[in-house]
Amino acid sequence: MSKLVGTISRGIKLPIVKEGDDLADIVVQSLLDAAQSEDFSLQDRDVVAVTESVVARTQGNYATVDDIAAGVREKFGPDCVGLVFPILSRNRFAICLKGIAKAVKKVVIQLSYPSDEVGNHLIDVDSLDEKGISPWDDVLTAAQFKELFGSIIHPFTGVDYIQYYTDVVESAGAECQIILANRPAAILEYTRNVLACDIHTRQRTCQKLRQSGAEKVYDLTDILKAPHNGSGFNQNYGLLGSNKSTEDTVKLFPQNCDVFVNRVAELLREKTGKSIEVMVYGDGAFKDPVGNIWELADPVVSPAHTAGLVGTPNELKLKYLADNDFADLSGEELKKAVSERISHKKEQMVGDMAAQGTTPRRLTDLIGSLCDLTSGSGDKGTPVVLVQNYFDNYTK
Repeated sequence: MSKLVGTISRGIKLPIVKEGDDLADIVVQSLLDAAQSEDFSLQDRDVVAVTESVVARTQGNYATVDDIAAGVREKFGPDCVGLVFPILSRNRFAICLKGIAKAVKKVVIQLSYPSDEVGNHLIDVDSLDEKGISPWDDVLTAAQFKELFGSIIHPFTGVDYIQYYTDVVESAGAECQIILANRPAAILEYTRNVLACDIHTRQRTCQKLRQSGAEKVYDLTDILKAPHNGSGFNQNYGLLGSNKSTEDTVKLFPQNCDVFVNRVAELLREKTGKSIEVMVYGDGAFKDPVGNIWELADPVVSPAHTAGLVGTPNELKLKYLADNDFADLSGEELKKAVSERISHKKEQMVGDMAAQGTTPRRLTDLIGSLCDLTSGSGDKGTPVVLVQNYFDNYTK
């Protein structure tokens, strides 16, 4: 009998883990316990996904604001630094900002508007139009912005981010100046030493700054790329992907994840005899259609995964086949024709009309998004997600 169930996503509960715990062993044992408790079995090509947060926690990959300050001072010296395009986030950026401010005498922050890179809005576009403001041309000081629009409270967080970031910098002992502009070079009217704080556009931002005459240009991946006095670090992403841990500490993106995913896969093979794919995941790559927030504040969805998760889906669109190639068929005859077409599809479907509308995204981005939605970001307590039947198709 054919399978009547497609992709299944299960959140797997773990005990609360701490630094030094053997996370690979805990993940595998928790999966085996869950399978026995819920009466399901592990299969070849299942995907086990572990959130980056618990990986970093067991690694003890943390840094303090003093560690951040040391990294910033090493790059820029103690006088003034400009920050271009930080996102508006208490969780993602505020503690980093506190560390940056501890390093220097003055911080100039250039915010993009009407929203930050991931969709957090300072002001809606219609309000800009009403005031005759062009976000691509006009540079506004914080005072000008407030005179035009008043104090803007973020609808989700209840925070006035212009005032909040000013308070963070000043409480750390530095002078703060905020401007709003979308051309990276606008910051150079205030300082020639610039830290690009955007995530996915950082390389272009740095290039534009250098072309415009900036003297010192770094991005967040350059801060804590190596440890300071025994601090955590990330050799690939530095401060990118960090989260608030305490008021003076951030948890950094995990490191050496390739070793971890391969060890989990090997343990699962030893205990189940199955070849199971393993990945570490962070933010999912999706956008909220109501709040317009793009969820991906991590530098990547998955910092590491086993080899079977490389690539993109190679799928046919069933509705295209049913409505076009086999429009004159129905019932078992249609099912047989579609199954036959799937069984003999090309290894690469790019450009084939029968593949139009399928999602040309990396497998790790698709599965990571599914896992992020499954595990949530609150108190579900399921930092491991088991995805089954993902690679099945209609012929199964």
